[in-house]
Amino acid sequence: MSTHSGTLAAAKPSLTIKRRFNAPPAKVYAAWTDPKLIARWFGPQGVERVEAETDLRVGGRYHITMHVPGDRHDVLGVYREVVPNERLVFTWAWKSTPERESLVTVTFKADGEGTLMTLLHEQFFDADARDRHQTGWGGAIDKLEKIFS
Repeated sequence: MSTHSGTLAAAKPSLTIKRRFNAPPAKVYAAWTDPKLIARWFGPQGVERVEAETDLRVGGRYHITMHVPGDRHDVLGVYREVVPNERLVFTWAWKSTPERESLVTVTFKADGEGTLMTLLHEQFFDADARDRHQTGWGGAIDKLEKIFS
């Protein structure tokens, strides 16, 4: 007799956000990959300035620094999949807690004149980390949406 309780107990929290943008997939993809465009929207409300570096290739690294009053938050990772205008997969780790690496998958699908973007962020350390990221991603994607409105 086999049991699957160990598998269920090992499941890590994840979150999914879907949003439709009034721009073609190439423009939404560029907003995720061009450092100058990333700097315009990345980070939740309250971020004053963003610096981004990308080496957009499988195995390439990215580094994004979000400046908030009196502090900065650095996130780093490695691109695992790069399919222009369709899909990005990259690791995600805060500089302050590199051992808590998670995984982000962003897909871009044409939807009429616009794009349906799906963000899946998985393998969170715990539910609290997922909830904080849900808030952060929500604020960032709200800012991204304004770029295309």
